[in-house]
Amino acid sequence: MARRPNSDPLSNSARLVAALLALCPLALGGAVLRSRAGPGRDAWTRYLDSLLPVEMPRRRLPPQIADDRLLGGLDLAATLRAGKPMVQRGLLAESDGGLLTLPMAERMEPALAGKMAAAMDAGEVVLERDGLSGRLATRFALLLLDEGLEADEAPPAGLLDRLAFHLQLDDRQEGDDDAPIPGFAAERLAKLARRDIAAAQKRLPAITTDDRIVESLCATAQALAIASARPLRFALTAAQAAAALNGHEAVSQEDAALAAGLVLAPRAMRLPADPQPDPANETPPQPDENARGQPADPDAAAEAESVATPETPENVVLAAAKAAIPPDLLASLEGAVQRDRKEGGAGRANKLQAPARRGRPTGARPGPPKPGQRLNVLATLRAAAPWQRIRRAERLPEDGGRSPPLLLRREDFRITRYKHHPETTTVFAVDASGSTALHRLAEAKGAIELLLADCYIRRDSVALLTFSGSGAELLLPPTRSLTRVKRCLAGFPAGGGTPLAAAITAANDLAEALTRKGQAATVVFLTDGRGNVAMDGTADRERAAKDAEIAARRLAANRFASLLVDISPRPRPAGQRLAQDLGARYLALPQADAVTLSAAVRQQVPGSVT
Repeated sequence: MARRPNSDPLSNSARLVAALLALCPLALGGAVLRSRAGPGRDAWTRYLDSLLPVEMPRRRLPPQIADDRLLGGLDLAATLRAGKPMVQRGLLAESDGGLLTLPMAERMEPALAGKMAAAMDAGEVVLERDGLSGRLATRFALLLLDEGLEADEAPPAGLLDRLAFHLQLDDRQEGDDDAPIPGFAAERLAKLARRDIAAAQKRLPAITTDDRIVESLCATAQALAIASARPLRFALTAAQAAAALNGHEAVSQEDAALAAGLVLAPRAMRLPADPQPDPANETPPQPDENARGQPADPDAAAEAESVATPETPENVVLAAAKAAIPPDLLASLEGAVQRDRKEGGAGRANKLQAPARRGRPTGARPGPPKPGQRLNVLATLRAAAPWQRIRRAERLPEDGGRSPPLLLRREDFRITRYKHHPETTTVFAVDASGSTALHRLAEAKGAIELLLADCYIRRDSVALLTFSGSGAELLLPPTRSLTRVKRCLAGFPAGGGTPLAAAITAANDLAEALTRKGQAATVVFLTDGRGNVAMDGTADRERAAKDAEIAARRLAANRFASLLVDISPRPRPAGQRLAQDLGARYLALPQADAVTLSAAVRQQVPGSVT
C-alpha cells in the first residue's frame, strides 16, 4: 500500500542547510536544490525566506535573459533625455547583498553560467558594452532550482563548484526515519526564526578554529578526491556557522563533522577507505594469562581496541562525511563524466544558426541585415545612441542645424541571433526477413511506442523502415502521433530475403532528407548483419555483402548517430563488421524485449530520444 506523504516535508538536514545559508549567505555562495516543483521545494524556499532579513534583496533570474538585463547597459530613454550615455543596472547589480534565485537551472546555458561565475568571483560586474565602461559592485547568494530528472541534466559544473550546498530534496513519506543531528533537535530547527539567525551572526566573528579541525577537513576532502579548494573553504565556513548557531566559542568535532556531511559528502568523487590505525598508537600484545589459555578480559580488549583506533578529528569528520554520501552517488558521477565528454561537442543543442528566423533569440551581432535575417531595432538604437552628439556636431556645417532626431550609420546595425534546437527523429530499420521476423517486429513495435512517450515533451519523432524480399519500405514516416503509430503497426509485413544494402541506402536517404529540413537524425538497425539480396534485387550473397559495405560507408561518411542491434540468437562477426562499416555502436541483444531495446536507444546513441 502506498504511503502517505509525511506531514513535515522537510528533513532535519534540509532545514539546517537553510539555517546555515541564512546565517552567512555571501560567504557560502548559495545552494543548488535538486527537486521537482512541488510542496517540498516550496516549503524549503519558504523556510529559507523566513530566516533571511526582511530588507535583504531578493531577485528571480529567468533561464533565458539578455545581456543588457543581466549585466546592465545603456538606458536608452535616459540617454536620449540627457543627451549623454546613462547606465542602467542589470539584475546582477540589483542583487547586491541579496539572494538571486534561478529556476530550471538544469537548462542554463554555459555562457550565462560563465558570466555569473565571473561576477561571483570578482564581486562586481565589469560593464564594457554599448559604448559604456564601468564596474558595478555585486555580491550575492545564488539559489539554483534544479528540476533535472536524469543524471546528465544538471547545472554547469563551474557554477556548482561555487555553491556550498548541494541538496537533494526528496518527498518524505509518513514513517520515514529522519536522522537526528547532534545539537540540532528537530523541534529547534522547526522553530528557528530571524532573531536566532541574527544572534548567531553576532557570535560568528568571535568563533575560533583549531588547526586540527582544519586539518581534519583537509584530510576528508583529500579522502573524497575533491580537487577544488572552494568546497574546503565552504566546509570551514559552514562549521563556524554551525558553532555560532549552537552557541559554541570554538568549532568542535561535531561542528566539523556536520559541515563535512553537508558540504563535502555530496561532492565525493570516490568512496573513502576505512581509517587505518596509527602504528605509533598500537599496543603490543602482552603474553600473560591469555598465552596460558586463560580467558581474555572483554573490558581490556575493548580498551585496547579503542587505543588502537582513536577517535581523532580526522576519523570523526571522515566517518561523518562517508555516512552522508548519497547511495546513488557513483551512478550520478558516471553520468557527470559522460556529460563532460559531451560538452562542447557539435551536438544538436550546440548548433547556433545565426541566419535563422526561428528559434530562441540569443542576443545580437553587428552587421547589416541580409535576406532571411532580422534587424534588432532595440540593439541598433542602443549602438547608435552614444554617438548622437558627436554625429550632430559633425553634420552642423552641412545641414545648417537641421539634422534628423536620430543619426544612424551602417556600423550601428545589429542582427538578431537565434539558437535553434532541431527536432530529433529516430529512424528504425528493422530486418523483417526470416523465421525470427515476427518476434523481432513485435519488439520493434513495443520499443517505438515506448519511445514515443517522451516525444510529446521533447518534440522528437520516430520513423520505421522495414526490409525484406527484394527491397526496403518506409512503413511509418516521421511522426509523433501515437494513434498513427498503432494504426500503421497493426498490419506489419514479414518474410522473404534480406536486402541489407537497400535498407542502409533507404535509411541514409531518409536521414539526409531530415537533415536538410534542419532536424537531427538517429538511425537504429535491427538485423543480424547478413544480407543475401543485392541492390538490384538479385539473390547473390557475395554481391549483397559488397553492396551493403558500400552503402554502410556512405552512411558513415554523413556521421549520423547510429546504433546496430544484433538480433541473431547467437551474435556473429557479421554484425560487428557491419557496425564498424556504419560507424555505429554495436549492441548484441539476442533476448531483447521492447523495454530493453528502447533503453538501449536512449543510452547508446547520443542525441537519441531520451
